[in-house]
Amino acid sequence: MAAYSKELIIFDMDGTLTPSKFPMEKDMAEVFLKLLARKKVAVISGTGFPKFQTNILNLLPVTSDYLSNLLLLPTSGSQLYVWRGTWVQQYAEHLTPQEKERIMTTLNVTLPVGGYVKPDKTYGPLIEDRGSQITFSALGQQAPLELKMAWDPGQVKLKRIADALKAKLPEFEISVGGTTSIDITRRGINKSFAIRKLEEYLKMPLDHMLFIGDRIFPGGNDYPAKATGVDCIPVKGPEETKQLIREWIA
Repeated sequence: MAAYSKELIIFDMDGTLTPSKFPMEKDMAEVFLKLLARKKVAVISGTGFPKFQTNILNLLPVTSDYLSNLLLLPTSGSQLYVWRGTWVQQYAEHLTPQEKERIMTTLNVTLPVGGYVKPDKTYGPLIEDRGSQITFSALGQQAPLELKMAWDPGQVKLKRIADALKAKLPEFEISVGGTTSIDITRRGINKSFAIRKLEEYLKMPLDHMLFIGDRIFPGGNDYPAKATGVDCIPVKGPEETKQLIREWIA
């Protein structure tokens, strides 16, 4: 089945549809809405639902007839939101208070061991509780993109920290979620889990789906999508994604 003939187009968000942690550009929003008019679309990201609102939904008209074609899966797919005149949460794999406490305690002990040195200036919280996910951001959640890109270009520091956390938290899923962030969820909750939940919710075969992401390589947080057998298209960034969508809606 050719890429555009798929029934469901699934996107990663940061680095694929949007610049990392920043809103979708206006021309991307325009082509994205045109795609929604033709296809079911899902977006999976490690970020929480509020970031979906600021980075995608605020760029789309609330009155759009096409929002019912959009499915949103925040926090690495541990939640699903669908449109029914308002955004309704279909499920959430929330961490228990005990699980959160273990993760937080381990983070505080392990970060220095992993080589993390807190910068003199940070931008927002370094550790964020997203309900079904705990996220560590080396410079803070609101750090400017240029600073994040410069902090660890090859993600050597971030991977070293992630490896230290994996050794201490083997019962959890730990993935490098972005340029400076690490996402921690229950074991098995990743983009593969999210795609399987979409399969179940939509009652749609996997070969009718297509996944697009900027980190579809071993160790990348989009790589688990490949394990489902879903067809995947790697992109280098939003510009490449936008060009793909333009070709499909032409």
